[in-house]
Amino acid sequence: MTTILKNIVVPTGNILIVQGENGRELECLSIGDYGKHANIKADFLGLSDEINGVKADTIMPLTEKWVITISTQYGCSMRCKFCDVPKVGPGYNATKHDLLMQVEAALSLHPEITETKRLNIHYARMGEPTFNWEVLHATRELKNLVSLYLGDSLIHPVISTMMPEYNGYLLSYLLEWCELKNVVFNGDAGLQLSINSTNDKEREDMFSGNTKSLSKISDIADKLPDPVGRKYALNFALCGYEVDGEKLASLFDPNKFMCKITPMHETSACKERGLITADGYNYYYPYREAEESLKAAGFDTLVFIPSQEEDESRITCGNAILSDKKCGKLW
Repeated sequence: MTTILKNIVVPTGNILIVQGENGRELECLSIGDYGKHANIKADFLGLSDEINGVKADTIMPLTEKWVITISTQYGCSMRCKFCDVPKVGPGYNATKHDLLMQVEAALSLHPEITETKRLNIHYARMGEPTFNWEVLHATRELKNLVSLYLGDSLIHPVISTMMPEYNGYLLSYLLEWCELKNVVFNGDAGLQLSINSTNDKEREDMFSGNTKSLSKISDIADKLPDPVGRKYALNFALCGYEVDGEKLASLFDPNKFMCKITPMHETSACKERGLITADGYNYYYPYREAEESLKAAGFDTLVFIPSQEEDESRITCGNAILSDKKCGKLW
């Protein structure tokens, strides 16, 4: 049984606080999409218009695309300096029931929707998914669950990982995910590695020493099979950090990896530390230099820009739960 404790309406959909199996709270997100022509610049896809501001008033029907983002842990122990979730508490793994229940909670919001052309399910809310093997088990059951609500609609699950340093089974985990992506979902799944900088000193600081170095990530990347369908993604949330395409291409194969550039979300943690993408929601120019560097190195490069209203409506991880709590200062 799904227990929705709070339903917060945001410009693109809903943030839900749900009751987890162990009695604690989890966050999940059900949102629509603006459409790739509205908030994406990707020359390799034929989307070459510069994005200078995204209006939050025009959302595609959920029958076209539906995005559900779920938490894989209660809280998080990665302590990334740009994220508010550490204030929720340390990362304890959600159960398989918790994971599937969050998807079901989101689907239950719209009984009028009986099919969609694309259902994206992102393991990218609270927590580091590669610490939780139940993510893999739950993913194998997604088709059966979703079919109860949306029939044979296309499902596209995506894992977003910070590539934690202190995860001894990270390679094994990612290999199993790649088998899900390439075989079980016939390429209709994604893997995103959150890199943010090509400078290891900057990465050491922003991830509080809890992510692997780029050379270690590169060693793992070399062992992953060639992707079926969409390439694996290297994500950069811009905030004045180094983005050196030539250096990146020496570590990651552009035939295997594409790059995604986003603004740094304006979380409370970012505001306290001054980690802001200046004018990143209103103008394209903050992204130009990084995009050109990555494209020149041979990477398919996608610039994704959400609306300013999304950040202002607690859309970022942990903020729905934190809004009901009194939290002290960041570490």
